[in-house]
Amino acid sequence: MLGDLEKRLLERLQEGLPLESRPFARLGEELGLSEEEVLALLRNLKERGILRHLGASPDSRRLGFVTTLAAVSVPPPKAQEVARRIATHPEVTHCYLRRHRLNIWFTLVARDWKEVERILEEVAQETGSPVRHFPAEKLFKLRATFRLRD
Repeated sequence: MLGDLEKRLLERLQEGLPLESRPFARLGEELGLSEEEVLALLRNLKERGILRHLGASPDSRRLGFVTTLAAVSVPPPKAQEVARRIATHPEVTHCYLRRHRLNIWFTLVARDWKEVERILEEVAQETGSPVRHFPAEKLFKLRATFRLRD
């Protein structure tokens, strides 16, 4: 259960961190807290598993990288183990189990398409199954923000 102060902090963080030398002090000013109180709240949210990650999300395409969505079919009893192995690749950003013939879906970011193909071939060899990938034709970027207070 989240308290009102935690909800206010999480809602504010969805707008982004202030770009200054002490962003948590600025957040504290906005919320009527000290920098230390903001950091303590964030640590507590992290420890409770509510906050998974707090960091930059650079636009990989603007940095010259390519991305793709990929999927593989493995026997269901092995799916979790294989998904964990796929997720260890540093280029894999997300990895999901799905109720589908292609039961493991993942996204990866690489320097170029040659590297994508190399990684997908590694995954195919590791899983013993062919990997399909679906490069985006057009990106539709959505901004998801979650209102936590009534």
